[in-house]
Amino acid sequence: MTNKKLIIIGAGVAGLAAGCYAQMNGFDSEIFELHDLPGGLCTAWERKGYTFDGCLHYLFGSGAGQPFNQVWQELGAVQQRPFVNHPEFMRVSDRERTFIAYANPDELEEHLLALSPADASLSRAFCDGIRQFMQFDMAMLQEKPRSLLTPSEWGQFGLKVMPFAMPLARWGRLTAAEFGARFSDPLLRRAFGKIFGWHDIPLMVGMSLLAYMHRQNAGFPVGGSLAFARAIAQRYLQLGGQIHYKAQVEKILVESNRATAVRLYNDEIHAADYIISAADGYGTIFHLLGGQFVNNELRRMYDGRYRIHSQVQVSLGVNRDLSGTPHSVTYLLDKPLLIAGEERDHLWVKHYNFDPTLAPAGKSCLIVMLESNQPYWQRIYGRRLYDTEQLQVADILLEFLEGIYPGLKQQIEVKDVATPLSYERYTGNWMGSTCGWLLTPQTMIKMIQGMEKQLPGLANLYLCGQWVEPGGSVPVVAMSGRNAVQLICAAEKRPFTTSLPA
Repeated sequence: MTNKKLIIIGAGVAGLAAGCYAQMNGFDSEIFELHDLPGGLCTAWERKGYTFDGCLHYLFGSGAGQPFNQVWQELGAVQQRPFVNHPEFMRVSDRERTFIAYANPDELEEHLLALSPADASLSRAFCDGIRQFMQFDMAMLQEKPRSLLTPSEWGQFGLKVMPFAMPLARWGRLTAAEFGARFSDPLLRRAFGKIFGWHDIPLMVGMSLLAYMHRQNAGFPVGGSLAFARAIAQRYLQLGGQIHYKAQVEKILVESNRATAVRLYNDEIHAADYIISAADGYGTIFHLLGGQFVNNELRRMYDGRYRIHSQVQVSLGVNRDLSGTPHSVTYLLDKPLLIAGEERDHLWVKHYNFDPTLAPAGKSCLIVMLESNQPYWQRIYGRRLYDTEQLQVADILLEFLEGIYPGLKQQIEVKDVATPLSYERYTGNWMGSTCGWLLTPQTMIKMIQGMEKQLPGLANLYLCGQWVEPGGSVPVVAMSGRNAVQLICAAEKRPFTTSLPA
């Protein structure tokens, strides 16, 4: 009997994961990718011997036997791969005092109490929250699509979540910035809204991150993001899948309200029994399908009410060894800097000397990431002003960094600037988003309830990736690809299976 054909749009982590599980479950699958590399947003780029990482800062699932590790084992991503486990996540400095976000809650509590004895109750509450989430298994939220859970499985799920009901209720809807505002200490008031990525991230996400780091389940994979993605792509190819690079899908073809094929920009048509889109959500719904299969909820999701994150990344190749300095520091500014049309009250600076594979010996990759909206750059794209603005952003940051690392400007060997349009061009992501919907109290409800993986009125098409998983982290989108294949297996009335490498 001929195996069913499955086409996957996009070779990011979600698409590669979907492809691996499709092959494990007896489908003949092919992936069509617009770029010439796997990984999508999980990527890096090389410039004159330096590798600038554009994605991973840590990886949930890096620890054997811990949450998310099983899926990475199934995808061939962690076997024989060393990880760097940092004792601290980040520092926040106002240049007079420094807050260190230690992963160890005991060490962190001692540090916070020393910084501000007057805020002892808040500091102890925060560190107790980290301890409470030490055994929290975030992977259980995605082990199986919600629509496939039996009453018995829902009961088991409830039992797993029950021990965390109180901390979830207490910390799940409180944002990091709101918690920070409760401190009397001026450094801590500002710091908490800056540590975990965006000011309105639920505080429990930061607590869980530090808990996972302490358990050595949030390490950095040596080799970086692109090497990590290539390992999953290799696993997919070993399982018999095919990846077509520089093969951008123009349309998803539909007959009698069933997705039947994809048409590429070169007019090739490839038919399939099922299609999984791991591509941009907006592009899939409103471009590849022409907006034919939408409802009010889908329209509202893309009308701007849910937050996304787009950014400028300035990457520097430096003839200097920075390994003796903190790897990740957010600097609080007394006087805001005007960069890319916005006033900035802080700057996040990071180097990668902890991974010797990313720069020549004795040298360093130094990166600054800034939130920046796509329309600002779109208005000047295609004109010389675009290049001028990129250089201006880099020069402003270099002037600032010279104050942190005296002599740095003379040691720059490579300078690279990526804008939201760079992300949009190379990944197709709407508005240059780097992680789909940001995880906020508003979208956290959707994460817990689970978002729809099919479009109204359309059969045989499934969605996976960051646009149906708020938060869009790498392990979450891998699980999303896994879920998409579980749904197809259920439609085929066949059991879902996994197989590990020999």
